[in-house]
Amino acid sequence: MKVLVIGRGGREHAIVRQFSRSSVVEQVYAAPGNDGMQGEAELVPIDEMNFSGLADFAEANHVSFTFVGPEQPLAEGIVDYFQQQGLKIFGPSKAAAQIEGSKAFAKELMKKYNIPTAAYETFTEVEPAIAFIRTKGAPIVVKADGLAAGKGVIVATSEGEAIAAVKDMLEDAKFGSSGSQVVIEEFLAGEEFSFMSFVQDGQIYPMPISQDHKRAYDGDRGPNTGGMGAYSPVPQIPQSAVDETFERIVKPAVRAMEAEGTPFNGVLYAGIILTGEGPKVIEFNARFGDPETQVVLPRLTSDFAQFLSSLLNKESYKLEWSDQAILGVVIAGEGYPGAVKKGHLLPDLSKLQQVEITHAGTKLTSDGFSGEGGRVLLVSAIGTSIQEAQENVYSQLGRISWNHFFYRSDIGWRAK
Repeated sequence: MKVLVIGRGGREHAIVRQFSRSSVVEQVYAAPGNDGMQGEAELVPIDEMNFSGLADFAEANHVSFTFVGPEQPLAEGIVDYFQQQGLKIFGPSKAAAQIEGSKAFAKELMKKYNIPTAAYETFTEVEPAIAFIRTKGAPIVVKADGLAAGKGVIVATSEGEAIAAVKDMLEDAKFGSSGSQVVIEEFLAGEEFSFMSFVQDGQIYPMPISQDHKRAYDGDRGPNTGGMGAYSPVPQIPQSAVDETFERIVKPAVRAMEAEGTPFNGVLYAGIILTGEGPKVIEFNARFGDPETQVVLPRLTSDFAQFLSSLLNKESYKLEWSDQAILGVVIAGEGYPGAVKKGHLLPDLSKLQQVEITHAGTKLTSDGFSGEGGRVLLVSAIGTSIQEAQENVYSQLGRISWNHFFYRSDIGWRAK
């Protein structure tokens, strides 16, 4: 079969790689992809938001099905468009993608169907939001309602920080229309983990859990980012909490979306925090997490393309996963998550041995790969435990000099 992957980041490279290893895939296309995917996919210079161009390509090249990586095309209705053209595609409809595209929609859904989450209020005006913050105190969480590339969540440790975040969003439009409404919610303390599931026609196939590190610097300090590294499994989260998450959060969310007339198909990402009262939802996403995909998907021992083809053809399939641990570290450009100077040459990546290199924001030049974004690469290693995988990846990263780039040296520190 021929498969088209839409997107250009590290998550999409991990998806491309999994398809390229399938025994039933003849050709993988990536639109637009990135230079690091060459050799595993044919790059197609069509933007993720060019729905008609992508659909025409899929039809002309007899693509068996399309897999959508990023949230923006999902939120804008690419799945609906492809289906209207009679093309097979894996992902949620525009209506179902609201579970990520509007935090207010997600919170209202959870409230209505008794899915455990933090207490919250939504605001479109500054003064009532500030009054609410002053009533509740800090720490408190301020979220842009819409999509903000993983940067629209501020965990404020003081009232002043929370008020500044509200003004950034509602007055200064820091996140554009995505921040024209804000959700302010109670701060929840506990261990976080990511619970992703494949969902199709009401069938749910849970994946192994993972944990990512959002803060930019060691010790979970600094600004929130899209993610500085991840690992799977998460040994400090008991299986009983994973089971409870599936029964009390994931299954009810899928049933709730059906009941609301917006059935969810695709990858449902539940960001969970294990509190003293049990697991609660931090957020839902309508697609694979990044960088979680890069450490979860390689643990899949079943044939990825055969599995998705079976789902799309309404056939049952048994998924199997490796027991090995995988830990991945993001290499980011200096200044990330703020302004990053692009074009700096990466060191010789061939010096890294027994690791997997997943490209996110790179460009191939005559002198090698250069950094062309905030998060540039993810370097991962496997092990029999998180600690062994951690040692394997950091021993390799330490072999070369990363001028103009940085990475956290403590990914996986919470694993016990």
